[in-house]
Amino acid sequence: MATTQEKLVIIGSGPAGWSAATYAARAQLQPLVFEGAITEKNRMAGTLPLGQLALTSEVENYAGFPAGNLGAFLDSALPKDRRQMMAPHEGHGVTGPELMELMRQQAANFGTRIVTDDIARVDFSRRPFRLFPSAGGEVEAACVIVATGASANWLGLPSEEAFKNRGVSACAVCDGALPRFRHKPLVVVGGGDSAVEEATYLSKFASMVHLVHRRSELRASKIMAQRALDNPKITIHFDTALAEVLGDDAAGVTGVRLESTTARGTTTTLPVSGVFLAIGHTPNTAFLDGQLELTPKKYIVWKQHFRTATSVEGVFAAGDVADDYYRQAISAAGTGCMAALDAERWLAHHHG
Repeated sequence: MATTQEKLVIIGSGPAGWSAATYAARAQLQPLVFEGAITEKNRMAGTLPLGQLALTSEVENYAGFPAGNLGAFLDSALPKDRRQMMAPHEGHGVTGPELMELMRQQAANFGTRIVTDDIARVDFSRRPFRLFPSAGGEVEAACVIVATGASANWLGLPSEEAFKNRGVSACAVCDGALPRFRHKPLVVVGGGDSAVEEATYLSKFASMVHLVHRRSELRASKIMAQRALDNPKITIHFDTALAEVLGDDAAGVTGVRLESTTARGTTTTLPVSGVFLAIGHTPNTAFLDGQLELTPKKYIVWKQHFRTATSVEGVFAAGDVADDYYRQAISAAGTGCMAALDAERWLAHHHG
């Protein structure tokens, strides 16, 4: 396939990618977005087009979308061929897939070109940069924004997969306040600071939070561990693993089966309405093959304070691929805007 030449390429299609595309397109940068490929491999990894937010249900904390019936707006705003593939709007606030479709369409309305493929590898050692799509060919780009996000780590249980978005979540801040979890017993799996933070947050809404950890003591910092121990609404189950998520099609998650890690075969069943995995995230940076500076956790390093510049001049990063702290849709969208503005100024300075 022939080599194509681009001014700006955006890799990724979550809130950061589409926000960057919208700002870049309005600035007449003619952005080309590689939104990801629709493959079984990407489905299992949680890296299908539209990002992690498309894997959630209701989104109650994204500004500008109060509860209300968006059905007619969605019908008018989205192309019929994409709208008919979506679930009917149920009259609440916006859902993750709806919000992402709207972001995608807004970017497209301003002229963003979209390729439904992955970038398998990159070459940032020369200019213009070279990008290699999975489907073949080569793309040369004067400027690149990496917005590939981070994928939540899962245990890999079949029952966990079966009840994702029906009581199984990897983001308490995103989903914990939803009606399905309020005043109900919940489970958090993990033992680090993130798990304690998730359990503490959920204790504001749940009737009880069961913190399930494989080891005999928490990996969290001393102050965080003590916070969990002192919280009357958190019960810690040490030396325990999640063996199975229980539920049915009508109610979603109804319970869990826990197994002792020290006395194999010893199991306990708990009635709960939700399971939250807090065993970390993996940033989607493997395709970069070490060509950008990464943190020890493999997140892209921003080299300037409150700027999105990476270790390679002309390459910018936005969203969760460079953020292991906030990990929210609205903060990702904000850094997408920042990356587009940074790219616009860089291009104006270096390419006229």
